[in-house]
Amino acid sequence: MNEPLIQHHWIVLAAPRVAPVLATSTVLILGRIWNANGAEHSSGNAALMVVLAAGAATAGAFAAAGPGGGDGVLAATAFATSGALSLAGVAGYADGWSLPILLWAVATAVAYGIAARYWRTDRRDALTHIRHTAVRREEHGHIERVEALRAGAQIEVARTGAAYAEQLATALLTRAALPGFDPQAVTDAGLPELTEHQ
Repeated sequence: MNEPLIQHHWIVLAAPRVAPVLATSTVLILGRIWNANGAEHSSGNAALMVVLAAGAATAGAFAAAGPGGGDGVLAATAFATSGALSLAGVAGYADGWSLPILLWAVATAVAYGIAARYWRTDRRDALTHIRHTAVRREEHGHIERVEALRAGAQIEVARTGAAYAEQLATALLTRAALPGFDPQAVTDAGLPELTEHQ
């Protein structure tokens, strides 16, 4: 079975693929801007980021451990926020670019690893939906073809019955026009019954 391809604009296709690198790059850039504006080696700013990152991680742990297995989306969002705050804190506190770039690369790799799992799931769900739609379309097409054949057969039976009745009426009229025809003899002999077609 040929699967129809889902056609999208290239921006729609590219946006999810570049979102992780854009997010981590934005956090790195904001952290370095914060660094340039006085956060470098500032213990107060570092303590603030540690508290915020720990709070987000704690919220993620509570969301993951909630009733019924927790809320996965909320937990993932909280953990991603904790990671972003940690990256911004290190980028703001550290002098030089080596440690922030290293953390940016690790964060980007982790983000792509997590996103790839969701991309595979989305693709699998999309293909399942396409296959299910195609199967339903085939089933409906088959039902329509069967109903069309049944209707055509009923029409043909009705036409045949009408043609038979017309031929019988023509034969009776022709015979009645013959000299010496006795209609009472035909009635006494009995006529074949016309079957009713529904």
